[in-house]
Amino acid sequence: MSTADRAGNGLPALHVLPDADAVSLAAGSAIATALAAAIAERGVAHWATTGGSAAPDMYRAILRPSVRETVDWTRVHTWWGDDRFVPETDPLSNVLPYRRIVEAEAGLVLPEGHVHPIRVAETLAASGGPAEAAAAYARELAVVAPSGTDGVPVLDLVVLGVGPDGHVLSVFPGSGAWDEAASVVAIPAPTHIEPHVPRVTVHPRVVAAARAVLIVAAGASKAVNIGRAWEGDDLRELPLRMTRRAGATWLLDEAAAAQLPRG
Repeated sequence: MSTADRAGNGLPALHVLPDADAVSLAAGSAIATALAAAIAERGVAHWATTGGSAAPDMYRAILRPSVRETVDWTRVHTWWGDDRFVPETDPLSNVLPYRRIVEAEAGLVLPEGHVHPIRVAETLAASGGPAEAAAAYARELAVVAPSGTDGVPVLDLVVLGVGPDGHVLSVFPGSGAWDEAASVVAIPAPTHIEPHVPRVTVHPRVVAAARAVLIVAAGASKAVNIGRAWEGDDLRELPLRMTRRAGATWLLDEAAAAQLPRG
């Protein structure tokens, strides 16, 4: 399938690219463009990054000089949409690739207080669990990030990967997260998908409130649920459907897009 765009009627923009490398490059450019636009409009940019296999190449794409230099990084706040309940130094942590690639390798260190990981190590040191970490992150968002009249954080950009079961963030099919009132939710360790560790995730309403959403997916293992996401409306059955909204951009490689409905 050649590169295609579909937008309008409340649908996201859909870009199908040749391979995973092209998806990463496009994601890097899209992130930088969104951050630069937010800074131009509001003087600051708040974005939530993601984890998973897409993150390292996405970070390297952002850090290309021609892309990196388009953003005033002193005005950027970096958040995480979700993370496993493990310390940053754990290989399962979504923060670890950011620390290694963005900060250690590239030397891009944001001003103090502008990087906002979910504070698992501090929570563990205080004998707390995922619920305590979620509550602390919700407080941090409420204090630092802008919010709407309903109190929901309004981020300029939320970047999301696609789980093999169609989950986004740590909101799995059938998740009770939908029924929680807080903007950040503790998620029990899933039994149907690895790794089997508890998670902390922002609520789906944070995705709904975001000014822009970017979905990044590559590989044939994502194709079935990506196809399903463009048909049907039950968000709890397939959380990926929450990103089928205006203001969202999907970047897919041809393998991930193979089962999109035609027309």
